[in-house]
Amino acid sequence: MSGDETSLAIQPPEHAAAPLTLVATPIGNLGDLSPRALAALRAADAVLCEDTRVTGSLLARHGVSVTLIPLHEHNEAAQVPKLMARLQAGARLALASDAGTPLMSDPGYRLVRAAIAAGVKVSAVPGPNAAVMALTLSGLPPYPFLFAGFLGARAGARAAELGRLRAAERAGLSTTLVFYEAPHRVAEALAAMAEAFGGDRPAAVARELTKRFEEVRRGTLGELAAHYAAAEARGEMVIVVGPAGEEAGAGEADLDARLDQAIAAGLSLRDAAATVAEATGLPRRQVYARALERRNRGTE
Repeated sequence: MSGDETSLAIQPPEHAAAPLTLVATPIGNLGDLSPRALAALRAADAVLCEDTRVTGSLLARHGVSVTLIPLHEHNEAAQVPKLMARLQAGARLALASDAGTPLMSDPGYRLVRAAIAAGVKVSAVPGPNAAVMALTLSGLPPYPFLFAGFLGARAGARAAELGRLRAAERAGLSTTLVFYEAPHRVAEALAAMAEAFGGDRPAAVARELTKRFEEVRRGTLGELAAHYAAAEARGEMVIVVGPAGEEAGAGEADLDARLDQAIAAGLSLRDAAATVAEATGLPRRQVYARALERRNRGTE
């Protein structure tokens, strides 16, 4: 991107003031709070934040005293009408996450949608984002990429989400995948990814980004799953998975192998198709049609 001298100059907060401003905050290193972000927070009538203790500590460090209003996943729906009334009455609000860019696996989407629908101007102060930083450090193709946020905490939900992504890959999706994960679930998440995408898929795990013990571990999903099964994981984790390779015929071969295993285990054709569909995320009718086709052809 490029711009002329005027567009690149630092403008005062009043230059493009919006009633609602999304403000990116540090993901670890407090030195990453930009001057413009600090100015936007200082100029706000109130700052909306996930945890008032976290944002309050950040603001106190910079000598900023401003009203803090909690906005998180449990109260956002109830808070939106009240906040919209304040915005429409002329208040200037800033929205900050505990860390990183607002809305990226963080609260605020409902409020932004409501503001846009009401014709209220929304602006943003860009800054730190763990997903993009991990992507650029991973050594994997940086674009296109798909940010999937956090997977389900339960094994069944996680497998279903990964199955849907794998089905999309079989249908032609070829993109680097980016996930957030809690340290106590990273080992099982990597194991589930190795099961869904194959243990030889290239990947990377980034943790403690921008902090003293920043680390990016690269390898295959199988290698990373084995490492974190034995090593304690600390800090917020970002998992980056490389795109699927050329799979001409490979997806069909994998489907056939799964069907053979299910039938060999004693399942009927219909039950085998249902089991494989659930495991892969493919439509049940598609899997059953493939099973019927192979039976009618005598199963090559």
